[in-house]
Amino acid sequence: MNKTEVVEYVAKAANLTKADALRAVDAYHEAVTKGLKKEGKVAFVGFGTYAAKKRAAREGINPLTKAKIKIPAKMAVTFKAGSKLKDAVN
Repeated sequence: MNKTEVVEYVAKAANLTKADALRAVDAYHEAVTKGLKKEGKVAFVGFGTYAAKKRAAREGINPLTKAKIKIPAKMAVTFKAGSKLKDAVN
């Protein structure tokens, strides 16, 4: 499912226009992004938790040249599914 399909689903399920549904989906993305930047975690009980975690700098290998490279530290986003989401998928 891509963003367009999600917007169409939200529009139909919430009885909104596609433009309103697009704004709602974009607002959701913005809220999650801001929450991760500010607090490092966004939780939806039963659905799941987004978390921003710091990855340490490390050494890697370029698979093409086999040369060692330094991979810088960075923040990575993880998602852990909640129990209701897991049950719904299974």
